[in-house]
Amino acid sequence: MSPARRLAGVKSSPVRDLLALTQRPEVISFAGGLPAPEMFDVEGWSDAFAKASDDRRNLQYGTTEGDPVLRALIAERMTRRGLPTSAQDLLVTTGSQQALTLVTTALVEPGDVVAVEEPTYLAALQCFQLAGARLVPVASDEHGMVPASLAEVLEKDRPTLVYAVPTYANPTGRTQPAARRQEIASLVAAHDVWLVEDDPYGELRYRGEPVPPLATYSDRVLYLGSLSKIGAPGLRLGWLRAPASVMPAAVIAKQAADLHTSTIDQAAAAVYLSNTDLDAHVTGLRAAYRERRDTMIEALPATVPPGTTWSDPDGGMFVWLRLPGEVDTAEVLRDALKHNVAFVPGAPFFAVRPDHATFRLSFTTNPPEDIREGMRRLREAFRDR
Repeated sequence: MSPARRLAGVKSSPVRDLLALTQRPEVISFAGGLPAPEMFDVEGWSDAFAKASDDRRNLQYGTTEGDPVLRALIAERMTRRGLPTSAQDLLVTTGSQQALTLVTTALVEPGDVVAVEEPTYLAALQCFQLAGARLVPVASDEHGMVPASLAEVLEKDRPTLVYAVPTYANPTGRTQPAARRQEIASLVAAHDVWLVEDDPYGELRYRGEPVPPLATYSDRVLYLGSLSKIGAPGLRLGWLRAPASVMPAAVIAKQAADLHTSTIDQAAAAVYLSNTDLDAHVTGLRAAYRERRDTMIEALPATVPPGTTWSDPDGGMFVWLRLPGEVDTAEVLRDALKHNVAFVPGAPFFAVRPDHATFRLSFTTNPPEDIREGMRRLREAFRDR
């Protein structure tokens, strides 16, 4: 029996495919956007789960919208970050990836246009492709999505949805400045279009002042948040912040998908957020990841061929690079794997016009000494070519 036709245009994620290759202990991987496992607060989460499991109700079915205590705590945290939020504005999801899927299910019909920054998060591209959407690229520069390009797409293609990762973007690491966010928010409001702000990295800032979430500038912005990067990705806990006009459809979509996110995981997260100084934990993450970013950036000039360009992110997890000339980084990856080092080729991050000379490096997973060794191996792979 053949798979459903809607899967025909959806490509496998190269990041997920690479995970199998990089499980070998001798491989230093810069491929996956993985938090550092040694930074997980194992003791804190173990205690939270123990306390949550003391209440049998936390092993029962729960409401689709999510644990009310957890929603209130997330709302309080978002409000402190400058985005006024109430518990009623939130739907707890099984990771922010599910939040994106629910929004797409609720708002996008097959054949609808979805405008995406080029390049962008490849799992978002998969999500929109699975929904049967037509993807239209919006140009980007060193400050993220270009408003003039978005205005042109809004006029010409009439998208149903605009998707952006405005803060420490995946894959580029770029951040939209406040003035650009305000301009983009005004554009989507004027065209009565929904914009999805995907913000899994926003608290991982290593330099400069925080920029307000794009959602602070318009009520046409649907905000996706996550505990994966500041808590633990294995929890699969995220959330959707949406207005009352969208929330009922998202709730129905979630009911059809999985009834509700794991009750015990939500209860443990509520205990954890109530009893733990998460801000202090995030401060520790920032210090560790800042050092790792700096180690990678410092090693790049001696690692990559002359003429290579790269981003220097203020936060997040990624450095985005482009090699000079006509080269396919998928072929470079094969050489790199011979030296037991891995990265992600850039082509899959493009919706329409792939740039095969690009690639992404993640600096968060490995300690500085492993980053230095991995960059040495990568230098040898380039020399082999």
